[in-house]
Amino acid sequence: MMRRLYQSLMAASRAHAQWEIETTTNIIKNRKMLIILLLMALPLIIPAMVHAASLPEAIGGKAAYGPSYFSAKMFYGSIAIGVVAGLVTGCIGAGGGFLITPALMSLGVKGILSVGTDMFHIFAKAIMGTTLHKKMGNVNVGLAVAFLVGSGLGVTGGGIINRALYNYNPVMSDFTISMIYAVLLGFLGFFALSDYFKVRKSELSKNKIGLEKLTPMAERMQSVNLAPMIQFDEKIVPGGRKISGVFVAISGAITGLLAAILGVGGGFVTFPMFVYGLGISTYTTVGTDILQIIFTAGYGAIAQYALYGYIFYTLAMGCLLGSLLGVQIGAITTKVVSQSKIKAFYAIAILAGFINRIFALPEKLSQMGYISLTPSTGAILTNIGVWVFFGLVAIFAVWIIGTFIVNVPNLRAEYDEGSKAEYNAEYGEDNKAVVSTKRGAAQ
Repeated sequence: MMRRLYQSLMAASRAHAQWEIETTTNIIKNRKMLIILLLMALPLIIPAMVHAASLPEAIGGKAAYGPSYFSAKMFYGSIAIGVVAGLVTGCIGAGGGFLITPALMSLGVKGILSVGTDMFHIFAKAIMGTTLHKKMGNVNVGLAVAFLVGSGLGVTGGGIINRALYNYNPVMSDFTISMIYAVLLGFLGFFALSDYFKVRKSELSKNKIGLEKLTPMAERMQSVNLAPMIQFDEKIVPGGRKISGVFVAISGAITGLLAAILGVGGGFVTFPMFVYGLGISTYTTVGTDILQIIFTAGYGAIAQYALYGYIFYTLAMGCLLGSLLGVQIGAITTKVVSQSKIKAFYAIAILAGFINRIFALPEKLSQMGYISLTPSTGAILTNIGVWVFFGLVAIFAVWIIGTFIVNVPNLRAEYDEGSKAEYNAEYGEDNKAVVSTKRGAAQ
């Protein structure tokens, strides 16, 4: 059961990573988008180069009630975070987005602001370079409508919960977000590490577990005749299958709730619920998932966080700039890095996020009065988590970027050969025809 859930989560992460790679590629190839992005970033980069005057701790410090603490290193840190998250997404094909919120919190950003910033960064990337039109053939309108109705309710509920927690006690808000991330990253990290040691020779992506076959849970769900019934997968199963729109809406509500609380797109729960719980094919799930990511991130970022001042636009732009670079380098580097090493670093990166959040919890518990801990001890534990996290992801980033730089000649040669072969395949025969015609005319 747990293994199947992990496989479903990884399938969701890979689908989201593929969408993100396509999206960033579209932005980089579009000169207008790059110019717009540069113009948007200039007003942020220039002021960040000059350290602002230090504010009193009660107003602008890390311990202040308001979430407005800022320093220049946070902006540069957000770019580095974006690069690392992009490297994980591009090189490993999964999981990069899970690192952004914990990393921003490690820089001193309040949890609720990290969540809102992460959601806005996802939304900004989506509207600038989305490839949704390519996936629309996979989208079932009935499933999409029911899911988005539920997702809207879930995002609203998640935003209300996060804001209520923060208004009640900012420390409790940070503690809750950290705890959820610790559980999620711990689950993913330990399973990824065990897979690395157990399945070195056979790749996880090749180890299919029959997700297309209906599970007992999916069979029970599809047997319930509860209006409105939605028909889907007509192209895969003769006559298609049917599921109650109520179950789809509930799945959307759960996805939206978790996405709004954690600040991610929500795809990591869409796949397990759709494929494992409802029996919807991965073919249909991919298209619906991309559609819901754009809606969930956009509605959550704007309606639940931006309107209440819980988005750090400067850091969102930094994450966006960094991820555009990181995703491309990571995706290219997969051609010269063994998959076993990639899996090992993925497990290490995710476990680094887990350690980061676990070591932040004692200080939060102490500040809320649940345990007795001196402020210095709590700060030391938190700093250990921060240094372990940034140290491990820095090693990962340096290794990937170094591998990329060393192999630039090989990658360039491979690209030139591929371009030449593509050109010959497309124009070779035409060129021969043109040459023959010219020779005939000359004779």
